[in-house]
Amino acid sequence: MSSLLFSPLTIGKLGLANRIVVAPMCQYMAKDGVPGDWHLVHLGQFAQSGPGLVLVEATGVEAEGRITPDCTGLYSDASETAFARIIEFCRSVGESKIGIQLSHAGRKGSTRKPWEDAGQIVLADGGWRTSAPSGDPYLEGWEPPAAIDNDGLARIKAAFVDAAQRAARAGFDLIEVHAAHGYLLHQFLSPISNRREDAYGGSLENRMRFPLEVFEAVRQAFPADRPVILRLSATDWIEGGWDLMQSIEFAKALKTAGCDMIHVSSGGLDQRQKIVAGPGYQVHFSGEIKRQAEIATLAVGQITEPVQAETILMSGQADAVALARGMLWDPRWVWHAAKELGAEIQLPAPYSRCNPAMRGKPFITRS
Repeated sequence: MSSLLFSPLTIGKLGLANRIVVAPMCQYMAKDGVPGDWHLVHLGQFAQSGPGLVLVEATGVEAEGRITPDCTGLYSDASETAFARIIEFCRSVGESKIGIQLSHAGRKGSTRKPWEDAGQIVLADGGWRTSAPSGDPYLEGWEPPAAIDNDGLARIKAAFVDAAQRAARAGFDLIEVHAAHGYLLHQFLSPISNRREDAYGGSLENRMRFPLEVFEAVRQAFPADRPVILRLSATDWIEGGWDLMQSIEFAKALKTAGCDMIHVSSGGLDQRQKIVAGPGYQVHFSGEIKRQAEIATLAVGQITEPVQAETILMSGQADAVALARGMLWDPRWVWHAAKELGAEIQLPAPYSRCNPAMRGKPFITRS
């Protein structure tokens, strides 16, 4: 019996060789937003392994939209050129499609790298004033963000559009709009972080308004034959916060706006969250959004084993699966999954004889 995990998938008009996705993973190794050799090797190793899609980490649409000063950005010619180089290499070694996650950190920005305590960087130490729907800080003791006014909304939307146009010129196959994990668009969605009293706060319709405006603007700015998807936190894991039913309504609106897939995650908005974690702990959210919103979904979260991934797809809970930490631990996860599930895949020609059990055809690299 053939493997569903290794069957082709079409997202919008984009064809993927299989249903394995490398999820975005922040590396905190950029300089002034520009990716370097670290990113070339980091992303290139995944392209060599042959997943259907590789997603670049959360990339700020403006300098103040980065999580840390070391995060990637797509707001300069230098960054656009650097990403084009990385994409060219990835295409030369395999068939993986390459996407980028466009993001704005909002009140979770201006922080140190995780291994440097992840605390807030104040202005005096080279940080920046963050912005958010409302003036509540992410953590107690942090400098409060500036509540975004109408001019700020227009500026941020324009930054997403500019980044989408840069992504197209650089050669990205797909854009993922980041509306999860407590970053700016998620901050607008959740009643915990959005206490506005204008057209962008209060009711579900109002809280969805700015994220939908941003998505629609990105969709219009990116070529029509390349898909735009969205990453969503299905729940805040806090009573009275953003939840699954609101996520389903948002997904329905996104589908109408031209969204091709929802990448279903959860949490990240508030430290009071009570996450019930475990293998595949977010998959049921993906299944419900897929079923009730009638939209394709990408499942993620402690998906580590090939048979587990195959089962998620066979049970109809998602159209594809994404791995993050699992791929960092084992960049050749795709090869090992193919061996376990009896699938044939292409390997770069210099590696094609490394595992006789693969019986795969070599992918001829382009120098």
